[in-house]
This record gives sequence, C-alpha cells and structure tokens, in this order.
Amino acid sequence: MSLRSLGLALALATTPLSLSLPHVAQAAAPQVKTQAPGYYRLMLGDFEITALNDTVATLPIDTLMTNTTPEKVRAALARNHQPSPTPTSVNAFLINTGAQLILVDTGANGLLGPKAPSNLLANLKAAGYTPDQVDAVLITHMHGDHIGGLTTDGHMNFPNATVYVDAAEKGHWLNAEAEAKAPADKRGGFAAAHKLLDAYAAAGKLKTFDGVTPLFPGITALPAHGHTPGHTTYAAESKGQKMVFWGDLMHVAAVQFDTPATTIQFDSDSPAAYQQRAKAYAEAAKDGYWVAAAHLSFPGIGHVRPKDATDGKADPKSYVWEPAQYSLGE
Repeated sequence: MSLRSLGLALALATTPLSLSLPHVAQAAAPQVKTQAPGYYRLMLGDFEITALNDTVATLPIDTLMTNTTPEKVRAALARNHQPSPTPTSVNAFLINTGAQLILVDTGANGLLGPKAPSNLLANLKAAGYTPDQVDAVLITHMHGDHIGGLTTDGHMNFPNATVYVDAAEKGHWLNAEAEAKAPADKRGGFAAAHKLLDAYAAAGKLKTFDGVTPLFPGITALPAHGHTPGHTTYAAESKGQKMVFWGDLMHVAAVQFDTPATTIQFDSDSPAAYQQRAKAYAEAAKDGYWVAAAHLSFPGIGHVRPKDATDGKADPKSYVWEPAQYSLGE
C-alpha cells in the first residue's frame, strides 16, 4: 500500500461516525408551556420575605386608567415594550419574622375568571410552607383579588391565622348601610367581602386597627386611604432594613411611575389615591427602602428612584422602578 493510500485509510478510520453516516432526524420534543412555581425569596435583616404569585390577569389598561387618555397609556406601554391588553401580576407576600409567619394579601382564588387561574396556595406549598402555618393575614384592602384566597367554599384556607384589616375598610365593606347606598353594579364587592371574611369573624379571628399601628415586632400598619376607604400599607423592619408592602397604591409601572397623577377606575377616591401614591414614591426614593407591590410584574419587589436627566426629560414628579435582581438567596 502506498503512503497516500495508507493516509487515506487512516483518515477514514478516524472519521467520527456522525460524519460518515447520513443524519437521522429525531422526533421533536413537545413544548412544555408552563412556568416554574411562582415564588421568590430574599432576606430583610433577620426576616425572610417570600413573594408569591397568585396569577397574571390580562387587563385593558389603556381604557382602565383615568386622568389620562387611552392614547397616552398605549404610548407609555409601547415605550416599555408592553402590549395592550396588558399582563398584570397578582402578588402576595409572606414574612417569616422567626416568631410569626405573616401573609400580606391572599390573591384572587379564581375570582378573576378561568383565564387567570389562582396558584397562591400551590406556590405557598412550593415555597416550603403550608396554610396552617400562617399566624396572621394582613389585608391591604378588600378588593377580591386581595381577599379571595381567605376562604374556599366557606372554609378558612388559613385556619390558624388571625386576619387584620383597617377599621375603615371593614366599616365600609361589611356595612349594610354602605352596601345599600352603593350603585347596583358595585354591590358584588360587599357580598364577596361577607362571603370571604364572615368565617373568620365568627371564629373571633378578624381584628381591626385604626391609624399607624404596630401589629407585631417589626411590623407596622400604615394608613394609605384612597384606593379604597381603608386601604393600608404595611412596613416590615429588621436590623436597619425596611420593606413597605404597597397593596394597590399603584397598578402599572410603565404608566404610573412616569406620570404618578394617572389613576385607575378601581379607585374609590382617585385624588386621595394619587396623593398617597405621590407621598409613597417620594418617601421610597428618598429613604431607599425596598418596596413590594401587588400588581407590578412578579416578584413585584424593588426600589424607586427619581427620574433624572439621563432618563430623558428631568421631572421632579417622575420616578423609575428598579426591580430586584435575581439571586440564589443566603
């Protein structure tokens, strides 16, 4: 055999099988089309904070926003690469202080319809907890997407928990006179509040507070009335770190950080809701603490800073949302 023939033979002998045989196509892998469990965790001093996603509802944000125009809202959404209708997270938050396990809001529990299935209880369990471990539920306000998860078919989902709510909020939604005075298309909220809270009241597990109220060590209720008559935010503080749970102080980051005066149809008192939002933005930007919001894109946790010239037109009344960066925890 010549040297040339020998070289060719050796080359063929060492050629990978995958190059020497015709390619055989494999069956396409099916698309999974599901997400991982919706929880996200971080430490706040000695407190463990767990964000829990209940669902994502697709809402016609352009027509729901008020004190603006649909055109302006769609333009703001487009600048932020968001569609209209707009996917809107429904988040709740779990605080483990080491002494108490405290849930802030409970999600919708299916009240937003079949296109927004609720996963709060499943995500709570995926995060390592069970509903019967919850010691307290803090309600920001009594709209269905915040109290829906309290009960299922009349049974308490958190049987060992006491529910806390602002006295003005309870005095509105569980008040027969207020219900009678409400427009017919608004009365469903009153019936839902009774359906979801009466079991806790009957068990002596519904408590109210009025004004700024320390509820547990490091946990304080802060009145922020406007979105509803008794809308409340809650502050958690540990080892010099702070997080404020905003509830529905705002709904749409792409719109309301840039123009805080933009309100929403769900507000019971839009001017008051705007004033509370403006105050909260300014305080969060000044003090630099964490914020957790019910309807910002999951996990809904981040910081607020003033908009400056590098972001475009400088406006002392405009802000920028800085979402939490993903981490593996501690």
